[in-house]
Amino acid sequence: MNDKPILDIKDVPSPFQWVTLSLQHLFAMFGATILVPYLVGLSPAIALISSGLGTIAFLIITKFQVPAYLGSSFAFITPVIAAKAGGGPGAAMVGTFLAGLVYGIVALIIKKAGYRWIMRLLPPVVVGPVIIVIGLSLAGVAVDMAMNQPGTSNYSLIHFSAALVTLAATIIFTIYGKGMLSMIPILGGIVVGYLYSMAIGIVDLSGVKAAKIFEMPDFIFPFVNYDVSISGKLVMLMVPVAIVTISEHIGHQLVLSKVVGKDYIKDPGLHRSILGDGMATMISGLIGGPPKTTYGENIGVLAITRVYSVYVLLGAAVIATVFGFIGKITALISSIPTPVMGGVSILLFGIIASSGLRMLVDSKIDFGNTRNLVVSSVILVIGIGGAFIKVNENFEIHGMALAALIGVILNIVLPGRPEIQEDMFELESEKKTELKNDVA
Repeated sequence: MNDKPILDIKDVPSPFQWVTLSLQHLFAMFGATILVPYLVGLSPAIALISSGLGTIAFLIITKFQVPAYLGSSFAFITPVIAAKAGGGPGAAMVGTFLAGLVYGIVALIIKKAGYRWIMRLLPPVVVGPVIIVIGLSLAGVAVDMAMNQPGTSNYSLIHFSAALVTLAATIIFTIYGKGMLSMIPILGGIVVGYLYSMAIGIVDLSGVKAAKIFEMPDFIFPFVNYDVSISGKLVMLMVPVAIVTISEHIGHQLVLSKVVGKDYIKDPGLHRSILGDGMATMISGLIGGPPKTTYGENIGVLAITRVYSVYVLLGAAVIATVFGFIGKITALISSIPTPVMGGVSILLFGIIASSGLRMLVDSKIDFGNTRNLVVSSVILVIGIGGAFIKVNENFEIHGMALAALIGVILNIVLPGRPEIQEDMFELESEKKTELKNDVA
């Protein structure tokens, strides 16, 4: 296989290439990015704008050396919902900003102390089970969206049929899709589900007809739309999840390094990419969007196309930002029936859980080792079971956050912790070729 890039990092595409390649990245992230605000009750328009602005900030901070796109993070779905239930959208935004601030602190420590400490803190035996918890803890949400009449707990066969058609289409596109379609199975499934929903009469297009072409999105600004208040409960609800997403970010940087053939851990440095991720999350929190993370979908596009130009990612970010101000587009997104999103979520949340399992397999975690068995078992049951610690009304740790913290503590205190491999960031050409063949 030819590993030579079609467009390298700093190559500027022609205008036609620029638009088409940027749209390709936009479509790759679109389905997942709009699903998160749909699930947590935030504006899809703001999710698009914040993903665009966050990506631009990331590219600037990484000195236009790292071709990555940042979209809505699934890890924060449950904490954002809980924060909104306890203190409204403002509380969720404060929590989002605090999580981004944690990224900044971690980036500063990595700049001063190197990266090895965080790899010891967050090994696969901790991160893998926590990722499984993220996916499985959302299983009930996906099934309720798919099976019940929207806004009620009443079973509806007609709505469930829309979810099943969407799920089937998404699976078919994921397994059998070729070319462009293989990169956008989520978006393809949503389109098929939407068309089916129109045919059975569960789509309301009145909002699309009433929407203006250009429309100001529903921004949520601190001190304007809400008073900023930080409680121990909010901190413990949102901040520990950053443990998971920082680990996810490191994984993405390793994969991206192998795809592109550059060691991004060393140059521009893990501290810069983590800071970029944190800045994107803080920007999102300041305007009313969900937390951000680098997207594996877009890394897949890079691997398949061998187009690594940061300008293509910059173009996708600009288009996403503009789309957020087009009222017809955001109204169309809002008209997607709940069971359609539920059908997509069944597969997507399952894939999240499976990716945690894959991390354990790829890292060759030995479950014949009692230590590994104990760490992963405790994380899974506490996370999926919804255990929580409540000291008072202002201090509470529960669910995934508690599972992640206990996992980190167990990994530190239990004897027999393995050493970090010295060659973990080496870019061997064989591994890179293997990875590209896998993704392709």
